[in-house]
Amino acid sequence: MPGKLNIFQKTMLQWDEMHPYNAVHVVRVPRVLDLPWLSHIIDSEMEQLCLTGLSIDKQRGVFEYRGGPVRNELKRVESGLNIRAVIGKEMEAQLNTSFVDHGMMNPFRFFVIREENAFYLGLVYFHVVAGAESIILLLKHLVSKYLGQGPVFSYPLNLYPDGYGKLTPWNSQLLLRKLFNFPSMAANLKKSSKPRYQDFQDQRISVSVFSLNPENFQALVRTAKRWSITLNDFFLALLLKSLSPLVSKRFSAKRRRLMTLGSIVNIRRDLGIDSLKTFGLFLGSFIVSHPVPDEISIERLAREVQQQTLRIKEGKLYLGTPIDLWFGRILVSLQSPDRRKKFYPKNYPLWGGMTNMNLNPLWEPRGSGQEISYFRAVSTGPITPLVLSITTVKESVNIGLSFKKTVFSESEIEGFISSFKNYVNQAEVQV
Repeated sequence: MPGKLNIFQKTMLQWDEMHPYNAVHVVRVPRVLDLPWLSHIIDSEMEQLCLTGLSIDKQRGVFEYRGGPVRNELKRVESGLNIRAVIGKEMEAQLNTSFVDHGMMNPFRFFVIREENAFYLGLVYFHVVAGAESIILLLKHLVSKYLGQGPVFSYPLNLYPDGYGKLTPWNSQLLLRKLFNFPSMAANLKKSSKPRYQDFQDQRISVSVFSLNPENFQALVRTAKRWSITLNDFFLALLLKSLSPLVSKRFSAKRRRLMTLGSIVNIRRDLGIDSLKTFGLFLGSFIVSHPVPDEISIERLAREVQQQTLRIKEGKLYLGTPIDLWFGRILVSLQSPDRRKKFYPKNYPLWGGMTNMNLNPLWEPRGSGQEISYFRAVSTGPITPLVLSITTVKESVNIGLSFKKTVFSESEIEGFISSFKNYVNQAEVQV
């Protein structure tokens, strides 16, 4: 039986019509690369997991994995002295390349980057089919089989879960909470600075990859505990503060002087989803707004961000995202093709977004010989010009920064990364 497309999937399909809406995960495998064996594992396991032969019927709003053998693309990428630059360049190429649908499609692509006694395995996926947690477990499953260990997923996988049924746009409790919150959200959006696009039709994405070392990360953890804030709130404050100089024109504006960011939430726990038995997309989101004056400290900014996120968490407002997406999807469909790419920047002005994942509970280290490194990057979509994909691996943090070339220059992004790291170092000094 085909599965019903949820509102997140329908919206992502609409976004994909404007520019490829993909995501990329890359894991470092501490073993010598055996390319034929890796190709065999990928092909056989993807078939056994029934993640092949995807058919999407937009008219009926359904999708189905029809199964069968498929030879997955396994691209070999030349390594270099700066492995992060190589990873970032390949991520960029993959985020700008569509998946081809000929009635049935393979929504996954793979690539490898060889190192001495190790290799990086990249998985590119059509974001409509899954969220980050499913992809992390899929990569863990493939790596485990490559290393001759047992499976991670339970066979057969549930590919058509109905957990989103609780979050239909007309769920009465969600609708009441969203309606109650709507005036303040609308007021903030009306006061929010709009990103400036040189060309709305240019949706190309660039990617930069950088990391925080264990010393930086432990300093952040200690500081967050001392300030009684979450790391997610800390990262949102760092993103606001680092991005603020690139939006300095808002200070001279009469009305639109706020900066607004979006944050993605993994809602599997809220829906009671068993991740080892279920493959799919289970996301929510929320926004925070702040004027970010130049003189504000990171501590004060983080505490004021926390005031907003506490209210969101207490009301579980992030579960009401289907309502926002339902309205957005309808309104976008009423626009001409040229105007669709302008809709979100003009009516839902976000300057950045963030997706934050802690890999440690999902992929526990097994000693020095089994330690991995992990990187992620995601398409910005039409809704925001910049996204931080933050991944905590053991005691390090790897960050994939995807951004629209028509909004930010390479030099501006270099300045952003430098500011982000400097504010992290400032937090370390404050411990």
